[in-house]
Amino acid sequence: MFLKRLFDIAASIFGLIVFSPVFLIIAILIKLKMPGPIFFRQNRVGKDARLFRMVKFRTMKVNHGGSTISVKGESRITPLGATMRKYKLDELPEFWNILIGDMSFVGPRPDVPGYADVLKGEDRLLLTFRPGLTGAASIKYSNEEELLSEQQDPIWYNDKVLYPAKVRINNNYVKNWTFSLDIKIILYTLLGKSLEDDWAN
Repeated sequence: MFLKRLFDIAASIFGLIVFSPVFLIIAILIKLKMPGPIFFRQNRVGKDARLFRMVKFRTMKVNHGGSTISVKGESRITPLGATMRKYKLDELPEFWNILIGDMSFVGPRPDVPGYADVLKGEDRLLLTFRPGLTGAASIKYSNEEELLSEQQDPIWYNDKVLYPAKVRINNNYVKNWTFSLDIKIILYTLLGKSLEDDWAN
């Protein structure tokens, strides 16, 4: 675990420096095209079920009043926001969350209160790890917003089908964790490949 944290600190500092011009360009574009704050901050459930404040680039209209799940094509997502979400650029500020120890580069994606914090029994295993910028379940369901847009009831499908599947995959990741597995997940994320391991399906 020490090696995992050391990697997170070094890689997040590197990322914040290298992507600083991208941060600036995105911030300017948001100010020009999306009146309101540049960043979106929201409470998420982290390691040991502790809440932390996750920061992302804002991709939605201000005061949209929508649900906590996102569906591709929603009117509350702005055109610029849709582009950022497509290329995961909205998640770049999470490098800061990684640096200060709220998150890791690899781990279960952090959920809003009402999901991960109410898990019972062995399902809570995923809460023993810091949540991640990417992870096995994130790779498996990289098209999550598109998948939800195809459902008659996206919220039901998320709560009854997607979320339990992600919990299973994330807990299997925790059980099988090695530092080399983290590197593999990062590479697969960058290459847009799917994990073929039995536990990741």
